[in-house]
Amino acid sequence: MVLLYIIFGVYILAVNFYAVMLLKSQRDEYGDSESPKTGDGKLILTAILGGAVAIYVSMFIMKYRLKNALFMILMPVIGVLNIYFFVAAFRSGFPFIAV
Repeated sequence: MVLLYIIFGVYILAVNFYAVMLLKSQRDEYGDSESPKTGDGKLILTAILGGAVAIYVSMFIMKYRLKNALFMILMPVIGVLNIYFFVAAFRSGFPFIAV
C-alpha cells in the first residue's frame, strides 16, 4: 500500500513539473505575442491530469497569459477539483485500484 502512495505522489510531482516546463516553453517560444501559434490544448489537458495548480501559480510567477480570461477562470476551478480528488484518493486508500 505504501508503494501506491509513493507512486501517486511521484505522479503528482511529475505532472506539476511538466506543467511548469510546458508553460515556460510556451512563453519562450511565443515571447510577448498575444496570439500563440498553437492551441492551448496541451495546457488544459495537463491541468486536467493534475497540473492546474502549477500552471496557475507559474502564470503569475512568469507574468505570462494573465490577460487570458479562460485560464484565469478555468485553472483555479480545475485546481480545486484536482486537490479534492487527490485528497479523497489519499484518505480513502485508493479503493478504485484492485490490489
